[in-house]
Amino acid sequence: MNYDALRKQVADAAEELIKEAKYSRPGDIFVLGCSTSEVLGLKIGKGSSQEIGSLIIESLIPVVKAHALHLAVQGCEHINRSLVVERDVMLQHRLEEVNVVPALHAGGACSVAAYEQFNQPVMVEHITGTLGIDIGDTEIGMHVKHVQRPVRLSVGTIGEARVTALMYRPKLIGGERAQYLK
Repeated sequence: MNYDALRKQVADAAEELIKEAKYSRPGDIFVLGCSTSEVLGLKIGKGSSQEIGSLIIESLIPVVKAHALHLAVQGCEHINRSLVVERDVMLQHRLEEVNVVPALHAGGACSVAAYEQFNQPVMVEHITGTLGIDIGDTEIGMHVKHVQRPVRLSVGTIGEARVTALMYRPKLIGGERAQYLK
């Protein structure tokens, strides 16, 4: 695995999504779901790599921070898809803290890496982000604000994992005479 190429794929995908997500504002939440097994070309949950998880989080944090967004990293089903966030994000967004610590095979490598790399990590049960990237079909949709629009990125894979991006857009309401912002 070419680590420099992997870092570039992560950063490029995040930058492209942030530019596309015109309704996201500074202070909003960027959700990451990731299967490092899928990144390595293995079946989800069958080859977690702490090294790859750390590399992905290290690559994503500076991009998210440069745009004044907050990163939330989703854990796997074994911790009910709870998310790692910074304590100040939990307080600012009035999120409910849950008592769990992610582990390699109960949370996943990226949530472990986020928990290790964040300044004051806490786990929360649910979040409403305005954009997010799903690396390896981990299903982040429950954590992105309704209405979600898929974004087709030029970065279609990270490592061997398929990349799916979501962004929020306001609901279109009204009838045939309604007008909308572009």
